[in-house]
Amino acid sequence: MTSELRRDLENRFLRYVRMDTQAKEESETVPSTAQQLALLELLATELRDMGLQDVRLTDYATVLATIPPTISASAVPSIAFLAHVDTAPAFPGQDVRPRVHRAWNGDPIRFPDDPVLALDAAQSPALARKQGQDIVTASGRTLLGADDKAGVAILMSLARHLVTHPEIRHGRIRLCFTPDEEIGRGVAYLTPADLDAAWAYTLDGGDTGELSSETFAADKAIVKIQGVSIHPGTAFRAMVNAAALAAKFVGALPEHARTPETSRGREGFIHLYHMRGTPADAELHFILRDFDAARLAEHGRVLSLLAETLQLAEPRARITCRIAPQYRNMRQWLEKDMTPVEIARQAMRDLDVTPKEEEPIRGGTDGAMLTAKGVPAPNLFTGMHEIHGPLEWISLQDMELSARVCQRIAELWGEFKEPAQEED
Repeated sequence: MTSELRRDLENRFLRYVRMDTQAKEESETVPSTAQQLALLELLATELRDMGLQDVRLTDYATVLATIPPTISASAVPSIAFLAHVDTAPAFPGQDVRPRVHRAWNGDPIRFPDDPVLALDAAQSPALARKQGQDIVTASGRTLLGADDKAGVAILMSLARHLVTHPEIRHGRIRLCFTPDEEIGRGVAYLTPADLDAAWAYTLDGGDTGELSSETFAADKAIVKIQGVSIHPGTAFRAMVNAAALAAKFVGALPEHARTPETSRGREGFIHLYHMRGTPADAELHFILRDFDAARLAEHGRVLSLLAETLQLAEPRARITCRIAPQYRNMRQWLEKDMTPVEIARQAMRDLDVTPKEEEPIRGGTDGAMLTAKGVPAPNLFTGMHEIHGPLEWISLQDMELSARVCQRIAELWGEFKEPAQEED
C-alpha cells in the first residue's frame, strides 16, 4: 500500500519538476533566472500554509522556515536541512514531461521524445536493483530535474509529515531552499546567523544510503585572449587570430592533465566546459577539481604557465589567466567533529539502510561552502541517478526512504547530549 508520505512526495515532485528553474552562469542577477524565484515563492507559500514558523524569502532569493520543536528545545541543538531549487544548465530543462513507470518490470525504459534513448538495467546496476519500484524519468528531450527537485520535494513532504504528526519527538528544525547551486552560488549570501542552526544536512546525493562528508575542492579559471583583428584580405603578417590562439592553448594542454572523461575516484581534473572566439578575442572557461589542495593548485599553475608561454610566443596578443576559488573540500572541517555524520549513520542503520561512504563526492554541494562558513553540513542521498542529462531517473520509494532517514536524524538530534568535558 502506498503511504501518505509517498503520495505527497510524488505529487510535489511531479509539480516541481514541471517548473523550469535552470540556472544561467552568465547572468549576474540573484537568482540567475526569474523562474527560480517563481518556485521559491511557491515554496514559501506552501510552507506558510502548512503552519511553519519564520517563513521568509530573503533578498538573496533563499527561502528559510522553521519546523517548531515537539520537545523542549533548550537542551538540544537546532539543525537544518537544505536543498537547491535550480537545475543544471548543461542540458535542456524547459517543458519537462515527467513519466512514472509504476512497479517497473525490468524492461528497458524508452523515451517517447527520443526513441533512440533507452534506460537499460544491463548498463545500470543501480537501476537493476529497483525492479518493482516506481521509477520517474523525463520524456527524452529534457533532463528530469531530480537534481535537486528531489531534495526539495523530500524536505517539503518531511515538513508536512512532521507538522501533521506532533507525536514525533524532535527539536527545532530549520529548512533552507537555495538558488543557483549548479553554478556555485547556492549559499554565497547565506550567513550562519540567517540559517540559525548548529548543524546541517544537504539533500543533494545519489544512490540509497549515500552519506558524503568529502567533496571536491574547486577553482574556476578563465583564459582571455585579445588578438589583433584586421580584414583578412590585408592580414598578411598583421592579424593575430585570437580564436586560433585559443585552439593552440587547448591543444597544448599536457597529456598528463586529466579530464573528467579520463578520471575517477580520487583523481582530479581540468575541464574545459565553455569556449567562444573570434579573431579579435576569445575566452576559455575551465573548472579545476581535486580532493587535495596542493593538487588543485597545481592544476591552476598548469593553466597559468601555459598562458605565459603562449604570451611569450605571440607578444602582440594579450593573454590572461584568472583563477578564482569556488569551494573547498568539506572534509577538512568535518573531520574535526564527525557528530552529524555519526548521527546520519545511526539514522540509516535504524532504518536498515547501509551507509555508503566509500566514495567522496566528485562534485560539490551547498554543504561544502556552508561547512567552510562554520556550519558542518554533510550530504544525504535522495535517490537521483544519471543527473544532468536525458537519462536522469529516480525511484519514488528511494525518495520516501530519504525522507524517513531525515525524520530519524531529527529524532536522534532530539536525544543528543553534548559530550561531557574532561577536567584537566
